[in-house]
Amino acid sequence: MNNTFFTHIRKTCHKIYQYINSLVNRKYWRKKIIFNILLGVTCGLMVTFAGMAMDFATTKTPKIAKTKTSEVTYITSWLGNTIGNGKLRVQNNIEGMYVKDDGTIYTNSIWDEAGSEAGVYKDGKPIFVLEDTHGWYRLGGKAITVNNKYIYLAMSQGGLDKTKQDYPPKGQTWYCVRRYDLKGKPAPFGKGNGWDKSMLITSKSNAVTGLATIDNQLFVSNANENMVRVYNTETMEEITSFSVTNPGNITIDKKGGLWIIQKKKGSTPGKVVNYSQTGKKLPQQIIDIDEPSALAIDNRGRLLIGENGVSQQVLIYNINNQPVRVDTFGDKNGIFSGVPGEVKNSKLYGITGVGADATGNLYINNNGFNRSGTDLRKFSLSGQIQWQLLGLIFVDNADTDPKTDGVHLFTKQEEYVMDYSKPPGKDWTYKAYTVNPFKYPQDPRLHTSPDGTWMRRIQGKPFLFLTDMFGSFLQIYRFQPNTDGKIAIPAGMFVGTNDKGEQAISGNWPPSQPTKGEWIWRDINGNGAFEKNEYDSSQDYPYMGGWWVDSKGDIWKTLRTQDGIRRYPLQGIDAKGNPIYNYSSMQKIQTPSIFKDLRRIEYFPETDIMYLSGFTMEHPAFADDAKVIGSEIARFDNWSKGNRTPKWRTVVPYDTTGKGQVSTAAMSIAGDYVFAVTVKTAEVYVYKSATGELVRKMTPGPEVGKESGWVDIPYGIRGFRRANGEYLVFVEENWKGKVLIYRFNG
Repeated sequence: MNNTFFTHIRKTCHKIYQYINSLVNRKYWRKKIIFNILLGVTCGLMVTFAGMAMDFATTKTPKIAKTKTSEVTYITSWLGNTIGNGKLRVQNNIEGMYVKDDGTIYTNSIWDEAGSEAGVYKDGKPIFVLEDTHGWYRLGGKAITVNNKYIYLAMSQGGLDKTKQDYPPKGQTWYCVRRYDLKGKPAPFGKGNGWDKSMLITSKSNAVTGLATIDNQLFVSNANENMVRVYNTETMEEITSFSVTNPGNITIDKKGGLWIIQKKKGSTPGKVVNYSQTGKKLPQQIIDIDEPSALAIDNRGRLLIGENGVSQQVLIYNINNQPVRVDTFGDKNGIFSGVPGEVKNSKLYGITGVGADATGNLYINNNGFNRSGTDLRKFSLSGQIQWQLLGLIFVDNADTDPKTDGVHLFTKQEEYVMDYSKPPGKDWTYKAYTVNPFKYPQDPRLHTSPDGTWMRRIQGKPFLFLTDMFGSFLQIYRFQPNTDGKIAIPAGMFVGTNDKGEQAISGNWPPSQPTKGEWIWRDINGNGAFEKNEYDSSQDYPYMGGWWVDSKGDIWKTLRTQDGIRRYPLQGIDAKGNPIYNYSSMQKIQTPSIFKDLRRIEYFPETDIMYLSGFTMEHPAFADDAKVIGSEIARFDNWSKGNRTPKWRTVVPYDTTGKGQVSTAAMSIAGDYVFAVTVKTAEVYVYKSATGELVRKMTPGPEVGKESGWVDIPYGIRGFRRANGEYLVFVEENWKGKVLIYRFNG
């Protein structure tokens, strides 16, 4: 379809506009709403005819040909989850794990976006999920155990208002053990709670922290209550209870003795203690550990302990008498050994589960730090990896290191390497984990929840920039391979003004932050820690629209006001490798008059082109959704020369009802295209960057089951044009824990 046709459509719509407007001016219709309806219907019909014409247009088939829509053929791949489609995929996090003798793995997590809080795996694939673990203020938990008849799952049920079924009242939470049969269906019992009578309420204040069974007894630990309770596995009635300080995970040895983690508290190291089934404390204990996080007994009767402290290993003890450490599994210091952050089979990180089957195979789950995602591995008796399942991404997007032409991708905590010659889903390799909580405990990723990623090369050096769901901060990381390998080192941070006049980030982190207003932190001494003399502070309008980091390293920020553009020119890179920004060099720029509520900004210094989005006078917001890009995108040429007249404006899908059914979550400009993605339908709209015309739409292809969750982060789309002309478009897909990758030739 050529531009002449679209020019004719635009001219026709403009003539209709002039005619209807003249009628209004001559008072044939006095009400503006009638004018809007007539104009909208008429131009809508014209656009429909244009779309029909496009559908019948002859298309040229690019080199990549899979899914077809209008003028474009594309394929959809994905990143970060071993399984790319279907109900059975790798869950977001595994926080509790139990392994049966036959190698069946039962898992639990507090939250999984797709409702897979409790999964069952075997032979390197998911088998089924436990039913009804999600929604209605219902969550999973951190413990699970199994006997020959039932699965026992730690979970919680929050209160609901005006319910006819058996829920707690509003404001109350039940912390429960829920019983299931071995097929994953709830198994009710006589005095059970909940709508299906399968829940045992163990507390209304504190969560279950450990579970174990032997014979007809179910042991349930509660760390905050310093208590282990014992229930009958059939009737689920309480038999007895006994006190244990801060009890966590429980396992039972081959003689019937209980081994219980006493969890680390503050600077006090954790330990593992020994109890009888009647609650008598026995003299055996293990204290040569720091942060025990998981327990199991192997086929030889040895105690396996997941050590989540600095060593990041599985510690193995002979417990026939006084426990003696006889072996370890995994490289000492885990993923931080060798090249720090580099992923290898023998390097563990953030251990949350250990187990063994009857033949001695070992199963280990890694979650990283601050819920980084699932990395579940099976090892043979000789220590060789048998399989690995990855579910690394939740509420995140990817960006490419521009120097690598789309080969090296980064998310907020991981690095991947792509091989685009391989089939979808097989084209990525998990290369590195970039967080080191032991060397950099104040890393903002350990204390906040970033979800949008930019990779930039500034003066030839790589930098990672992260922001969050509401644009309240921008985090900056540097890389120093000779000292820190693959680790992203905290280098700087921008935080916006708190709208209540309080400190920008509530709580005790980061230390020494200004008591009010906004601030810029720079790691002046290079230790990755926030210190008093490292803040530059100011105070500004608190409601943000968006961030941008341009190719020269300048940072841009939009505020939702008429003088709403802030530019922070890069002042250089300091001796420690941190980019320098300050308020004294900040520039305030007036928002172009077409915008009533400015949301996003992308500036390209090479061409001096600015792209802005927001709500306009003609297309105002019907509801205050802070996360969307607005109703229009506009391009401004010769921006630095003062031009504020847009070359073009285009209306994107936006909410016109106040119900939020249609809106655009994010935008990204790359090469010849402007990409935008909708919130609930995850449709990718592709506009010509030269004209603003919509030229194509993309939706998830068959490679990912033609499905996606909502795109609900402000930078949920990233576009990149490779040297060969191929486009990569990365889109957040948090429902089933991955990033979608669209590929097409330009």
